[in-house]
Amino acid sequence: MAKYKITIEYDGTNFVGWQKQENGPSIQLSLEGAIKKITSENVNVFGAGRTDSGVHAKGQVAHFELSKNISLDNIRDGINQHLRPLPIAILDAKEVNDDFHARFSAKLRTYEYLIINRRAPLTYNKNLTWGVFKKLNIDAMKEAASIFLGKHDFNAFRSIDCQSSSSIKTIQSCSIRTNDQHIILNVSAKSFLHSQVRIMVGTLVEVGKGKFNLSDVKDIITSQDRSKAGATAPAQGLYLLKVEY
Repeated sequence: MAKYKITIEYDGTNFVGWQKQENGPSIQLSLEGAIKKITSENVNVFGAGRTDSGVHAKGQVAHFELSKNISLDNIRDGINQHLRPLPIAILDAKEVNDDFHARFSAKLRTYEYLIINRRAPLTYNKNLTWGVFKKLNIDAMKEAASIFLGKHDFNAFRSIDCQSSSSIKTIQSCSIRTNDQHIILNVSAKSFLHSQVRIMVGTLVEVGKGKFNLSDVKDIITSQDRSKAGATAPAQGLYLLKVEY
């Protein structure tokens, strides 16, 4: 058996998410179908992150096994050919050792969240970013973002659907930068709770609007109470940026 690691970019707007589901098209199933067309093999594709419906990726990582070796160029180009016209692309393919696992071997995951802060409604990029139409205090948001750094119980920042046995996570970096009307948040950790990044973003936007202050954010973490945190930010602004091994 040969094991392959692929790096994937996709627009998640019209998908039910990464994981195969009965209620619509998924990234995982689309990849498995394309791989079968070039190999005639039924494969299981395992991803590093189970992105939700509407969430995008610039650097999702996955692996699968084949009974025979195929050149890496043929893996990349063949899958891409059979994915058309879906908005999914294989950026890179590598052969990896038997002990590699896209999910469990990951050491660090980085997510990016994009906000456009302006008065005018969004147009061509409305499915690719979150439009916030009240002016935000970026300096306050940057200060609040630093509160998330380190090891905390993030029970207040996970969805009701989260199946993780522990809500304790360690945030290695959490930063905000701006480019004109664009606000870009990057956050890195080995793993995240379900909807954790989007709830963190929703909370930071409340800080930017003046509804929460720095003490409030600290209190929300300490409370471990989801009802005290901000709303879950929309899926369309979130990207799985990269996975490190």
